[in-house]
Amino acid sequence: MTKHQFIAGMGMGLAAGAALGMAMSGTKKREIKRAADKAIKAVGEVVENLSDNIGM
Repeated sequence: MTKHQFIAGMGMGLAAGAALGMAMSGTKKREIKRAADKAIKAVGEVVENLSDNIGM
């Protein structure tokens, strides 16, 4: 495992945990759902950029 893979994995885990935590909080579900959707899209973009930079 290289350092880049570790960092990418940590970033994905952090973003997934934040999105899940927001989704489970129970306040205004519509706003949370929108924020989670945005977070998931952002994570996808970050992973894509990281994989392009790493050369995967």
